[in-house]
Amino acid sequence: MSIVVGGCALLGLLIGSFLNVVVHRVPLGQSVVRPASSCPGCGAAIRRRDNVPVLSWLLLRGRCRDCRTRINVRYPLVELLTGALFAAVAALVGPTWALPAYLYLAAVAVALALIDLDVRRLPDVIVLPSYGVALALLAMASAGTGDWWAFLRALIGGASLFAFYVLIVVVKPGGMGLGDVKLAGVLGLYLAWWGWDALAVGAFLAFLIGGLVAIPLVLFGGAGRRSKMPFGPAMLAGALVALFVAEPVVTWYTGLFGLGQA
Repeated sequence: MSIVVGGCALLGLLIGSFLNVVVHRVPLGQSVVRPASSCPGCGAAIRRRDNVPVLSWLLLRGRCRDCRTRINVRYPLVELLTGALFAAVAALVGPTWALPAYLYLAAVAVALALIDLDVRRLPDVIVLPSYGVALALLAMASAGTGDWWAFLRALIGGASLFAFYVLIVVVKPGGMGLGDVKLAGVLGLYLAWWGWDALAVGAFLAFLIGGLVAIPLVLFGGAGRRSKMPFGPAMLAGALVALFVAEPVVTWYTGLFGLGQA
């Protein structure tokens, strides 16, 4: 198990390096493949030895090798965050058929959260293909385990969470972005495959986290009732946290009313 967790952590560092490119280029409509990464200061191509996640940034002391332009500390932090998320997901899911699906969720969560924070948008070019990827990987997981009910549950959960967000948009126009609605269906697939508890807790946590972030912004950050704050990061954080805490939270909650007792 430790080998799997360590291997996924290393994979996450590498994926995090690629996500830095995705976060920068996708909002600009640029290819994430070409051209090769270069210094924004002098335009010099980044050498392969300078592309080692985290380590290269430390060895270069956060500056370009050629012109000494400062390299934003966010780059190694994104790599570390992705590595940590991959390790945590691997520890939770284990070496199972479901692992690739939830590693993909972790990677997409990092990219979409950062893009939404940067440009207040959840790009269709990432969200919409994630439906196909999620369905394929979750179907593979169900085929590997023989648990096809989990896959059917995922379909029901994805449609239900999508419909719930559509209802919010209908009831309160402008209260939710269409990107959030599209993302809800993807998250519903993953949460419901994991279990009904995860779907319920993940949906609740999105609004709890969003509210906890909004309150200090309104009180101390100058944000108003009409200020547009990105909700995607809260949705993604809520979904990931729910995978880890849904079962104990629901057990605790039902225990308050004696519902968990035989």
